[in-house]
Amino acid sequence: MASEMATAFAALGSSVTMLVHDGVLPLAEPFAGERITESLWEAGVSVRLGAEAASVHSDEAGTVHITMTDGEQVEADDVLVAIGRTPNTQDIGLGAVGLTPGAWLTVDDTLRVVGEDGTPIGGGWLYAAGDVNRRVLLTHQGKYQPRAVGDVIVARAKGEAVEDGRWGRHLATADERAVPQVVFTEPEIASVGLTVAAAEAAGTRIRVVDYDLGAVAGSALHADGYRGPRPHGRRRGPKVIVGCTLVGPDVAELLHAATIAVVGEVALDRLWHAVPAYPTVSEVWLRLLEAYGR
Repeated sequence: MASEMATAFAALGSSVTMLVHDGVLPLAEPFAGERITESLWEAGVSVRLGAEAASVHSDEAGTVHITMTDGEQVEADDVLVAIGRTPNTQDIGLGAVGLTPGAWLTVDDTLRVVGEDGTPIGGGWLYAAGDVNRRVLLTHQGKYQPRAVGDVIVARAKGEAVEDGRWGRHLATADERAVPQVVFTEPEIASVGLTVAAAEAAGTRIRVVDYDLGAVAGSALHADGYRGPRPHGRRRGPKVIVGCTLVGPDVAELLHAATIAVVGEVALDRLWHAVPAYPTVSEVWLRLLEAYGR
C-alpha cells in the first residue's frame, strides 16, 4: 500500500517522502523490492530506509512535524500511515457465541470458525470468509473463499461427503499455495505461489530460473524502454512450478498464466507444448523453459 500510494501521489505531482522501517516490499522477492525502490527514487520519491518515527505533531499552520529516532526532522502537509489492518468485527454479535468482539476469526481448513482449542464454534454452523479470517487480505481471495464456503455448507446440510483434501472442492487450498497478487507500482510486481524464502522455509526443494523480461521481443513492442528486470520462476523437484514473480509494465496481465501453471501443477515437459504467440511478452515462458533446460 505504501509503495502504491507513493507511486500515485508522485505521479500527481506531490513531493513524497517514504519512511520505511522494514524495507520496501519486505515480503516480496528481494529483486522486486530493489527495483521498486529504484523506481521510486527515479520518480522523485525520497525513500528513507530503516527510518523510525519517535514523535509526530501538527503546528497551528497545519504542518506535520515528524521527529525520527535519530533526531532528524521531517515536515509534511499530510501523513499517510500504512501499518496494516484491523478486523471490523466489533458489532456483529461475536460475544453471543463466546468470541471476542473486534477480533480476527480463526477458521479450520473448510473456513469454519473454531475456538482456541480448535473445535468448531456453536456446533459448527459459523463460517468466516474474506479478510475477517486473516488468511489472505486480498479482494480476489475474499471472492474465492465464499465459493468454497457455500459449497461446503450445502454438502454438510445434505449429509454429503466433504472434499477437504488438497485442492478439494470444499477447501481454500489456493490461500496457502497459489495466491496471486499485484503491487500496482510503476513498474508493476505480479507474483503467485511461494517465494524462494517461503519455499526454503517449508523445506521444498526448488531451483530458481531467471530471465530478463525486457529482452523478450514482445516487450519492445509493448512499450519503449521496457524494463523488467526479470521474471523469477521456481520449480519443485524436477516437475512443476511452485511460484513466479514478474516485474515490469503491465505484468499483471501475465499473472493468470502463472497462476494456472501453479494451481494445475503443470509438468514442465507439458509446458514446452504451451507455445506463446510471437511477438508477445508471454514469450517469456519459453525463455524461462530454455533457461531451465530439458
